[in-house]
Amino acid sequence: MKPLTPPSIRTRLTRALLVSSVLWIVAVAAAVWLTVHDEVDELLDDTLQAAAEGLRGPLSQPLAVEPAAAAVTPAASGSGRFAWQVVDHLAAGEARTVAASALAPAAPLRRVPSGGFSDSDEWRVFGIPLADGRRWLYVAQTHAERQEALAETALSAALATLAIALLAQVWLQAQIRHELLPLQRLAQHLGGRDPEDIGAALGAAERSELQPVHAAIDELTRRLALRLARERAFTGHAAHSLRTPLAGIDAQLAVALRESPADLQPRLQRVRTAARRLHRVVSALLTLFRSSAAVHPQELDVAEMIPRLAVEGLAFEFPDRLRLTADADLLAAALLNLFDNSLRHGASRVRLSLLDRNVLRVHDDGTGVRPEQRESLQTALGGRVDASVGGLGLLLVDLVARAHGGSLQLPAVEHGFAADLHLSPLQPAA
Repeated sequence: MKPLTPPSIRTRLTRALLVSSVLWIVAVAAAVWLTVHDEVDELLDDTLQAAAEGLRGPLSQPLAVEPAAAAVTPAASGSGRFAWQVVDHLAAGEARTVAASALAPAAPLRRVPSGGFSDSDEWRVFGIPLADGRRWLYVAQTHAERQEALAETALSAALATLAIALLAQVWLQAQIRHELLPLQRLAQHLGGRDPEDIGAALGAAERSELQPVHAAIDELTRRLALRLARERAFTGHAAHSLRTPLAGIDAQLAVALRESPADLQPRLQRVRTAARRLHRVVSALLTLFRSSAAVHPQELDVAEMIPRLAVEGLAFEFPDRLRLTADADLLAAALLNLFDNSLRHGASRVRLSLLDRNVLRVHDDGTGVRPEQRESLQTALGGRVDASVGGLGLLLVDLVARAHGGSLQLPAVEHGFAADLHLSPLQPAA
């Protein structure tokens, strides 16, 4: 089952800012609509009244034509947005339009003379009497125009708010990235930190909120370094204490093999083989203790190293020239563990070759491993999962490679088992 990806702080903050910006825009637009509704109505009413006062003087003068002949050219009802009429109110409730603007409706805006503001289905009307008292001036504006003015005001405010919100979003995004940089630098610092350095400290945090994290990491690192130091000290002491007795046991077994009867020699040889394997395990523990210490590289001929390793039961193939730069003790321990792994998997022949500069391949003719098992072994190297999956041998070889700045790779081969020991090109010690 694929592990769930944890949520991102940056993504969560971005979403929260986006939602808040949208809500902010809607709230501002609604607030503007409610706030300016009455103000815009009042402003438009003042405009109607001012227009009526301005037209009252000129339209109070006697018309140049008789009222019946006065030119009235109204537009179709509802097509005008702002209009005025001069209406002559006759007796018996009759009214006729004697003058009007081009967009005014054909019918009088008011049948009964009245001043001030009033509303019809389509118009907002302001009336004012002219000088003779019989004729009235009506100035009107459509309700649609007033609603459009309100909508444009609210839309302008919403667009301005949107622009501000977008600018704020961009600025906050940049600010979030900037504020998260200390976490990234902390991760990079931890990635290059030596866990065995007891005296190492992260130092002062870049943000006050990170100070408890720094303190907790420093304390955890100190405890881990102390534990590693104690474990390595115990491993090294135990390995040193065991290697001398094992060498004595091997010497005594060699003497016993020469002096014992022929029927006992196979059993003694098996005991000596087990003792030598135990000696290699002790050497592996010593190498594991040294793998994080200083490396002493030198020019080595691997072909010359093989006889000194005293590995029984394997035939070796290698080119005439098999030279690379490495720490002799660490490389010897790595090869011993690879050869021991070959023996345990039924190999009888091992071929060594250089794939590239300081890339040594060890390929045996043993039973090998299944593809999925090889992938599990590769994953186990470097401590990414339980090291017991790969055993002590391959783990130690990987530690030797990493001590040289490289890694151990397990390539897929048709027959047997292969291990590529990648060693960074180091300068030989002076």
